Amino acid sequence: WAILDFGIRCIIAESYADIFYNNCFKNGILPIMLPKEQVARLGKVAEAEDNEITVDLVNQTVSYTQNSELKTYNFTIDSFRKHCLLNGLDDIGLTLEKAANINAYETEQKTKTPWLF
Repeated sequence: WAILDFGIRCIIAESYADIFYNNCFKNGILPIMLPKEQVARLGKVAEAEDNEITVDLVNQTVSYTQNSELKTYNFTIDSFRKHCLLNGLDDIGLTLEKAANINAYETEQKTKTPWLF
């Protein structure tokens, strides 16, 4: 949460601990894994003034311009996690997407087993 509260929405590294990687998604942060050389290159680009690195989740790319040439790196992400990030869904949001089904089930259960309610 501290990373998100600081305004960071994406982290790029060559690897992550499993719990950190999974928690990033739960908190709406995109953890991108790239090869060591690409991470090092992006670090140098980020250090220089007036450079901009663009992360495109829809197309799964990280890009920057160097000497008027666009450089692009591709990354992979699980389609379910991509869907959640693009739609701002956490565990509660995913559940609320099924609200109509949940309400229909509860209505049916009230009829079948009224003593439980």
